[in-house]
This record gives sequence, C-alpha cells and structure tokens, in this order.
Amino acid sequence: MSAQCETTAKRATGAPMSVFERWLTLWVALCIVVGILAGQLFPAPFQALGHMEVAQVNLPVGLLIWVMIIPMLMKIDFAALHQVKSHWRGIGVTLFINWAVKPFSMALLAWLFIRHLFAPYLPAEQLDSYVAGLILLAAAPCTAMVFVWSRLTGGDPLFTLSQVALNDTIMIFAFAPIVGLLLGLSAIVVPWDTLFISVLLYIVIPVILAQAWRGILLKQGQAKFDATLATLGHASILALLVTLVLLFAFQGEAILKAPLIIALLAVPILIQVLFNSSLAYWLNRKVGEKHSVACPSALIGASNFFELAVAAAISLFGFESGAALATVVGVLIEVPVMLLVVKVVNQSKGWYEAGLSSR
Repeated sequence: MSAQCETTAKRATGAPMSVFERWLTLWVALCIVVGILAGQLFPAPFQALGHMEVAQVNLPVGLLIWVMIIPMLMKIDFAALHQVKSHWRGIGVTLFINWAVKPFSMALLAWLFIRHLFAPYLPAEQLDSYVAGLILLAAAPCTAMVFVWSRLTGGDPLFTLSQVALNDTIMIFAFAPIVGLLLGLSAIVVPWDTLFISVLLYIVIPVILAQAWRGILLKQGQAKFDATLATLGHASILALLVTLVLLFAFQGEAILKAPLIIALLAVPILIQVLFNSSLAYWLNRKVGEKHSVACPSALIGASNFFELAVAAAISLFGFESGAALATVVGVLIEVPVMLLVVKVVNQSKGWYEAGLSSR
C-alpha cells in the first residue's frame, strides 16, 4: 500500500469519538422535543419550508444533506480499492452481509413486525411507509461512523478503509435496484424517477464533489486537508441537527397521537443490527479471518448510512411520511446499539481466537 493510503487509513480510524458522536442519542432526543414543540407552536414557517420543492426534492433538506454527506465522503480514499485482495475473506463476508442479507432480512423483519405484530398500534395509513423507511435504512451501508467503531475495537485500518471504499462504489450502482426490488416485493409503489434522482443527488454527485475537493486539499498538504475536514465536520453536525428538528416538526402530530411509534419502529432495527453483526462476526471466524478484521467487518455489516436513508425517504415519501420517521429512529439508536456490539466483540476476543487456533 502507498504511504498516503496508509496514512489516510490511520487518520480515518484514529480520531477519538467526538462529544457529539458519543451523545448522539441525547441530541436526537432533544431534537425530537424541540422539533415537536416548534412544529406545534409555529406551523406556518415549517409548512412553507416543506413546500420548497423542485421535482419532488425539498431544497432546504437537499442542501442540509449535502452538508452532512460530503465531509463524510471526503474521508474515503478510493485508491484503497486495490487493497481489497489483502483481506478477501473479510471483504467477502462483509459484502455478503451488506448486500445479500441485510436489506432482505430487514424487509422480512418489517413485514413481520410492522405489517403484523405491531400493526394494531400503528397508524394504518402509514404502515407501507414505515416498511419503506426501514428498507431504505438497511440498503445503505455505513460510511463514516464505522471508522469510529473500527478504532474502538482495534480494527485493521487498512481493511476498514478499503471495505468502506468498496461499499461506496457498489452503493452507486446497487442502492436503487435493491430498494426498488424490495419495495416492489413489499407491494409498495416504486417512484423510479424520484428514486434515481435521489441516487444522483445524494450519492453520485456528492461522491464526485467530495473526491474532487479531497484531491485539491491534499495537494495543499495533509494539514490543510485535516483542518478543512474538522471545520466541515462541525457544519455536518449542525446540518444533521437542523434536519432532525425539521423532520420532527412535521412528525409531531403523529407522534403525539401515538407516542409508542418510535419504540415500536426501533424493535426491527435493533434485531437487524444484532443479527447481522453476529452473523458477520461468526462467518469471519468460520473462514479463518483475524479478529482485527472480523470486528470492523461485523460493525460495517450492521451499521447504516442513515444520512442517505433520511434523504431518500424525504425525497420519495415526504417530510410527514412514516418512511422519514423510520429512518430517523435509526439515527436515534445507532450509537447505543453499536457501542453494545463493540463491547461484545471486544470481550469475546479470547473465544474468537481460540476458534482460529483450533483450525
């Protein structure tokens, strides 16, 4: 691997967990309260923002999503793609989980819990929308936070970087077809034109802009790149919080009528994370991959690119949809659930390596 790729990998996985990341669940909870109160007290301004659309794309949210996504995509070094052969077993396990298991297992869980077990406790007119939001959440592998999870488990930084770069490359081509297929199988009308516009706006264009900006900054030196990324990181955090406030301003009425909605939507997401992380971890052990690869593999296999899911849900179904709310629930439980997975894989290292030595 080139020195630049190795440095990038170490920097990507070496940054400590920020205060915002550590307390993400708290910030989301506060956004729920602020958003609901603001939406009830000042409905007119939020309705005006909700109608600022072009081709079914909400302009304020589109701008906020770009501010969120582009700094994350700037961390990805696509030059690391040639390194995927170094850990081909771990790469293969993660790809299998991300693209052949996770979206389909979530569709099954959504059908079981939303359409059947929890249906009597949820608004009937939003059931399809909740299912769609959960599918969108599961169809987008994590891009940014996984670097934090990898560091907390002592994960191989080169594996993590190459795996994320490969997932982002696949996502450009696979996100829309998989979402379209699963929505169709779930008997949900697929607005294909809006889906492809969402992929273009929230994956393709941000990737191009992020990589172009990354190249320009790196030519000016690593210090310039790091300083710019730190500044953009603060803007990204603010954009996420503002987006959440807007979403809950529109969702306030539904949540006040059925306060259990968030807890019920969290159940299939929680099961999905635990199932996929456990499966990825176990499969890596079975194929003989080392622990420092199995950990980030399990975490990449379980976590989600919730910023993309939120953006796509708003574009496809609107601010007030159950789909948008379902994706935001993914944001709410991301940190505590993933920290639980981190704790499990760290504490089970002895068990994992004992299985390797007996092969």
